[in-house]
Amino acid sequence: MPQMTRPLHEKVHAEARAVARGRLSRREFLARATALGASIPAAYALLGATRARGDTPERAEGGTLRIQQDVRELKDPRTFDWPQMSNFARGWLEYLVEVQPDGVIEGRLLEDWEVNEDASEYVLHVRRGVRWNDGSDFTARDVAYNFERWCDRSVEGNSMAGRMSALIDPETDQAHDDAIIVEDDHTLRLVLSRPDATIIATCADYTAAILPDGFGSDDILANPIGTGPYLPEEYEVGVRGVLVRNDDHEWWGTEVFGAPTLERIEYIDLGTDGATIAAAFDGGEVDMSYETVNDYIEMLDARGLERAETVSARTIVIRPNQQAEVDGMRPYEDVRVRRALAMAVDNAVCLELGYAGFGEVADNHHVAPIQPDYAEMPAPEFDPERAYELMEEAGMADFEHELISLDDEWRRPTTDSVAAQLRDAGFRVERRVLPGATFWNDWTGYPFSSTDWGHRPLGIQNLALAYRSGEPWNESGFENEEFDALVDEALTLADPEDRREVMARLQEILREEGVIIQPYWTSVFRHHTSDVVGAEMYPGFEIFPYKLGFAA
Repeated sequence: MPQMTRPLHEKVHAEARAVARGRLSRREFLARATALGASIPAAYALLGATRARGDTPERAEGGTLRIQQDVRELKDPRTFDWPQMSNFARGWLEYLVEVQPDGVIEGRLLEDWEVNEDASEYVLHVRRGVRWNDGSDFTARDVAYNFERWCDRSVEGNSMAGRMSALIDPETDQAHDDAIIVEDDHTLRLVLSRPDATIIATCADYTAAILPDGFGSDDILANPIGTGPYLPEEYEVGVRGVLVRNDDHEWWGTEVFGAPTLERIEYIDLGTDGATIAAAFDGGEVDMSYETVNDYIEMLDARGLERAETVSARTIVIRPNQQAEVDGMRPYEDVRVRRALAMAVDNAVCLELGYAGFGEVADNHHVAPIQPDYAEMPAPEFDPERAYELMEEAGMADFEHELISLDDEWRRPTTDSVAAQLRDAGFRVERRVLPGATFWNDWTGYPFSSTDWGHRPLGIQNLALAYRSGEPWNESGFENEEFDALVDEALTLADPEDRREVMARLQEILREEGVIIQPYWTSVFRHHTSDVVGAEMYPGFEIFPYKLGFAA
């Protein structure tokens, strides 16, 4: 049996040295080290530092907190496709781990974990003393059940299966024999068919909410069994969702984090118009926003609201769908067409016009500089004249591209700026702007559209989810055997230095193939009234009901 690491990985020590040499950021190191089982004090100690903890304001007992956020249809958590779904469900459904703004991965329903040297085997230690809100004990069997569900490739829209591929038997599309071993009530062993250093980080993703063993239903609202301190009281899609504190449930986190103080949390759907959200703050109708974007960031600052912000790997991509048909043809299966579209767009212009400059220009390959496996590359070529020549070579100079986007305050203007630049290059472009209720119904199927992608700790997570052949979230319709093989290889490499060499080629392939126009990375922001506690901005837009309250 491979040796597990209660002592730190040698790789963790090597990465600490890389920080000292300026080759790895502190945040990147902390995410990597804690994912591999290093304790938080040990990880900070290797940096010669201690973790700074600000004093958390005391929270008053009681009250109703009102949050502006989309209220989207809920479903099986492994098929969640937007963070807003998880933010409501977090009232009663909890996660094994939680990623903090400093990059540290902290245990929640897991006490801790151990990882062997090549990240091919994990031992998960389940937190003791946790009960489901029906009174039953939370055990390792519950955790095993969720891993088994995540590995089920037969479930439509189960994006977790792509993240658990090292546990899946390709012959059965289920977890392979002896991949998930319950050793006792509080210990679970994962035996991977190949190394994968992303397993723990994946357990923090919003699709990884933990259900009880044998739950057997897609309707989490009708049967809200969970370990968290709240319960759903009301949920109307597009209007409002209400959580109420479950005072009949003895929540395990009270001893660790303090008791939840809010009696009610209301998520209020105000649509995507920033002016409407600003007016709701002015009218005292909301206390906190899910996100503030574009020019409204400084506008809400000027109203005296508190701003919460953090750097992130959140982005927008404008992608032609290589498999989509338009009038009986596949206009975007020709690499010359795709490369021409990307070559005609200046990403810096998109950042300025689409997000008021609150971010960093990106390079059309969906791996962020803040992610530890990022490989630095030169900026993509911007050459509208050559772009038109390529389109002519492909025989598509007269083709009219219909570019689709959501109607909101940043994805719409960003996509507008792409369309304008394509027109400036000589291409025919029609814009179609859809309301959210319509857009999200078919977001993976449009021939040419824009989509936002949330933050993930590791760049390889984005590439595996969005561009590997056959994945549920592969909205570009990209299929490339070399790319797929390199993704599998990168997932086996626990050392980011080793992985970065493979990532360089993966990033290069995405650019060579013109898979996406990816103009910028955003910092992310939200606003709240001065009396709200626990409204910190997380890179993945998480809202944690147990942390929220009003200052005493």
